[in-house]
Amino acid sequence: MAQVRSVITGTGSCLPLRHIPNDAFLEHAFFEGEGQPYPAGETARMVAKFQEITEIAERRYVSEDRVASDLALDAAEKALASAAIDPETLDYLIVAHNFGDVTEGSRQCDQVPTLAARVKARLRIANPFCVAYDLPFGCPGWLQAMIQADYFLRSGDAKRALVIGAETLSRVSDPCDRDSLIYADGAGAVVLEAQAHDEPVGILAHATRTDTLDHGGLLRMGRSFDLDRNDGQLYIKMQGRKLYEYAIATVPGLVRLSLERAGLSLEQVDKVLIHQANGKMDEAILKRLFRLYGMTEMPAGIMPMTVSWLGNSSVATVPTLLDLVVRGQMEGHTLNSGDHVVFASVGAGMSINAMVYRWPSQR
Repeated sequence: MAQVRSVITGTGSCLPLRHIPNDAFLEHAFFEGEGQPYPAGETARMVAKFQEITEIAERRYVSEDRVASDLALDAAEKALASAAIDPETLDYLIVAHNFGDVTEGSRQCDQVPTLAARVKARLRIANPFCVAYDLPFGCPGWLQAMIQADYFLRSGDAKRALVIGAETLSRVSDPCDRDSLIYADGAGAVVLEAQAHDEPVGILAHATRTDTLDHGGLLRMGRSFDLDRNDGQLYIKMQGRKLYEYAIATVPGLVRLSLERAGLSLEQVDKVLIHQANGKMDEAILKRLFRLYGMTEMPAGIMPMTVSWLGNSSVATVPTLLDLVVRGQMEGHTLNSGDHVVFASVGAGMSINAMVYRWPSQR
């Protein structure tokens, strides 16, 4: 008997044009902590060590004249074109982000009206019942927006949703903090539609958890490490080692829970699309996931990665990665009818989520 399934029918992404290689930071004055300058002459060694740990060799920054909603609009237009639908038929337009529109030279977050409202207006959507709202949920925000949209679609409340993740972390990172090398800008979007299918396809299951008691401060906002700046602005800060430990301790178990809810085993998974925060961390998460199933060998090519050349664009990493795979722009990676895909993310909160998806056949 046919059931309503939430199916991805279009994807899009926006990759900023400014390529920022690690060498661009060799002349920066970094600090190890508040008021603690990094040892003179050690920057090159630090940058090399950073790449070894994270695998990030370059990242993308937005141009001076653009903000997050510009990137969101670009990704949205591509997703809508890919789905070949009329934007007026959208029931929901959700934008996941954390800092709103931040202009060049300013740290102030502009979130009124919502980025979703801005994108809806610029798409010239007149339909008042296309509900546009933002979702701040740390780096897992886009995936959580997909989970919310799935509930809307399967309930019968909606037929189509446009789900976007957009961020410009380069505008809110402390240039004196070596952790700033991780951050990047970008946007990704998908069109999610309710379709009747006889077989289980589309979103099969998902799971989310938030751990605040001991982990709420691992990612936060704080003042610059260079106390002489004293500009009263707040910058994104993280406790990298503790965040790494939290992620590898919790993400594998949540992925397993989502697979159990879908009635699947790890052997049936064809791709794992995980938040692109740190290459070594993602590898550690995948290895621990396989160990949960008593497996030591991981299939080659199961986890496509973009972090080495795109960096960490927060909510944008997973939808961008998906779009690149769908469009055949990730060498050696494709998605075919019947493939099972696991999406997973981790970020400020601390929150983690996972979603299991089965790629449908083309109609």
